Amino acid sequence: MKLESPKVTAEKDQQELYTFLTNVENYEKIMPSSKEKFEVISEDSFLFQLKGMPEIRLKIVETKEPELVVLGSTSDKFPFKLSTHIADAGAGKSEVDMDFEGNFNPMMSMMIKGPLKKFITALTENIGKL
Repeated sequence: MKLESPKVTAEKDQQELYTFLTNVENYEKIMPSSKEKFEVISEDSFLFQLKGMPEIRLKIVETKEPELVVLGSTSDKFPFKLSTHIADAGAGKSEVDMDFEGNFNPMMSMMIKGPLKKFITALTENIGKL
């Protein structure tokens, strides 16, 4: 299953935003308002929980400075990657979008597609508000 967020413009330049997103503590600042739990596990991983959802643990699995930060799930039951693409938009700004890629059975995909789409849209919108 693949999902994409809309593109947003952030008031941070590409390098500044890349640095922000490679610090896992900062993800708490862009979580949706439905966040019930957020905990930093190590310098490259954190866990969070949204209302009515299971706890999810993410780890930075790939970076390409200053344009890409990829988070991966640490769960074998719920394997996915969340990639954040950061493009230079000139004059201290950047364009950001996220894409989600996961391998789920059709029933699971149907159940989680809506909430996941809302989640990645909320993350990108919150990056745009930084």
